[in-house]
Amino acid sequence: MTLPLPVQPAHLLDPRPASPRWLIEGLWADQAVGIVGGEPKSCKSFLVLDMAVAVASGSPCLRHFPVAHAGRVLLYAAEDSLQVVRRRLEGICHINQLDLAQLDIQVITAPSLRLDARDDQNRLRKTIEQLQPRLLLLDPFVRLHRIDENASSDVAAVLAYLRELQRLFQLAVAVVHHARKAASHLRAGQALRGSSEFHAWGDSNLYLKRQTDNLTLTIEHRAAGGQNDLPLMLQGTNDRLALCMLEKLSPKNPLPLQAHQQILDALAQAKTPLAFSELRQACRMRTEIFCKLLADVQRQGIVVKSSNGYQLVSPPSVSLSRSL
Repeated sequence: MTLPLPVQPAHLLDPRPASPRWLIEGLWADQAVGIVGGEPKSCKSFLVLDMAVAVASGSPCLRHFPVAHAGRVLLYAAEDSLQVVRRRLEGICHINQLDLAQLDIQVITAPSLRLDARDDQNRLRKTIEQLQPRLLLLDPFVRLHRIDENASSDVAAVLAYLRELQRLFQLAVAVVHHARKAASHLRAGQALRGSSEFHAWGDSNLYLKRQTDNLTLTIEHRAAGGQNDLPLMLQGTNDRLALCMLEKLSPKNPLPLQAHQQILDALAQAKTPLAFSELRQACRMRTEIFCKLLADVQRQGIVVKSSNGYQLVSPPSVSLSRSL
């Protein structure tokens, strides 16, 4: 028997907006679908792997955004080798003082996955049904189909399949997607490559933009306020790399020079270059503050990073500029 659709008089609808529910507070809504976008080499993969570690461990994403609902993560990395994925996850765990072996991050190891192919759609659906992840990460979209990304009907069909998975299994879905080159003058969502369906689809969208040495993050939500141009920096040495949030400081309230001096003193006392985690431990400060300070002294040319770690450029004559 066919049942009618439920209806309610307009004046009886609840006027109070639903409180935003977060998977990662301020960064990604609970059970949200969306895009992690940016031009090539803008650290999109590092960001989604940081999200994976955060949700699986319950630790703040980017050492800044608290996780509201920790749980299992399912990841498919179509461009990077499994070895690269493991090294990057281990690097993020190292900076967070976590053990990757203790985290419930499940990596799909199939050589290919096509979201526009019925067989692969069914296999992914079955995998999600068995594992019940809280977050599904797909990186990047361009390697997951053979459709025309400029054809709205083709793109909409694939995104509708992902929305169906989200609703059926109550999970969040984040898809990495490229922005068009030389599109920095456009609004972040409009710079995404292909159909406008990508921008319209997302409940939570994250956009990375690199200009020379500056990397910024813009956060956009369908049902909550966002944030623009949050400064990030890739920190660490060798394979132990992770994105860090840099605090936006008011010119009236800069960090004291003594805070920078802690980093310089630690390096001056070290006999060999220090890795990111070693230097942070020696300074005993919060990671997000430490990243800001370290970026300052690097920008001043006082500290340099080599393959062996961080070291002073000229230990006997170190001085701090008042422009820090």
